[in-house]
Amino acid sequence: MTESSAASLTSDPAPTGPETAAEKPAKNQKARGLWGDAWRDLRKRPIFLISIAIIFVLLVMSAFPQLFTSVDPNHMDLARSRQKPSAEAWFGYDTQGRDIYARAIYGARASIIVGVMATLLTVVIGSIFGLIAGYFGGWLDNLLSRFGEIFLGLPFVLGAIVILTTLNPATEIPDAFKITSLVILSISILSWPISMRIMRSAAISARNQDYVKAARALGAGPVRIILRHMLPNCLAPVLVYATIALGSFIAVEATLSFLGLGLRSPVVSWGVMIADSRQYITVAPHLLVFPAAFLVVTVLAFVMLGDAVRDALDPKQK
Repeated sequence: MTESSAASLTSDPAPTGPETAAEKPAKNQKARGLWGDAWRDLRKRPIFLISIAIIFVLLVMSAFPQLFTSVDPNHMDLARSRQKPSAEAWFGYDTQGRDIYARAIYGARASIIVGVMATLLTVVIGSIFGLIAGYFGGWLDNLLSRFGEIFLGLPFVLGAIVILTTLNPATEIPDAFKITSLVILSISILSWPISMRIMRSAAISARNQDYVKAARALGAGPVRIILRHMLPNCLAPVLVYATIALGSFIAVEATLSFLGLGLRSPVVSWGVMIADSRQYITVAPHLLVFPAAFLVVTVLAFVMLGDAVRDALDPKQK
């Protein structure tokens, strides 16, 4: 070996293979950010995987009910009224001889549509007011906050009774689209202040951050600052609320239907099925058990999803 080659070996830096391999995870981890870290954490949580699997099945069931049953949910056969579960009808028949299993499958669509649409409308209204109140503050914040407290002060059931009985009298011929829209509207009107408070709190914290001050110093207007800078950083707590509220709103729809205020026939939903079974609970409990089981599993799935998302996005859990 020559002196020049020996000198080059001694002057070369140490092999970089292990060093770069050690540095890559740190760089990737730094680049992921809050949402990347949350997704990586969620994939390791069994409660998240179980809830996602249940919700996926429910979504497929609501979108393609014919994959799960070929029976018409509105087909009546009074000769089979209140028959118990059997090989022919796994969940039995209701008071009008309709297959409960088929109605439970088709009922997922109306219940999930009400929950999803009510959640979207609630979050959109609350987020808009919350961002405006949190960013501008002052008298506008006080005005919007007091306006939201008016709706928070209304008892939910009483407010729903007033809205639904006024806009949808029981004497009118039931219209599926109108009833569904009114139920969604009533839930959103009475629930949006909660999402507003959550978004307002996040916006107040975000408006004092350096990136907002820098954007304001560069001449960015309020709309650009709110939409481009504050909104992405305020979504996490509202997203957690939305996942939990979705399951709660499905249960609210069932409650309103049970009271005779929500969805009514010819709409097929779990709430309508539970309402139809209230007079026959002692003599035919299967009329109540199966739609109630679908409802409970759905609500629990969304609540578990919300808990998992909250834990993944909470820095204190890291």
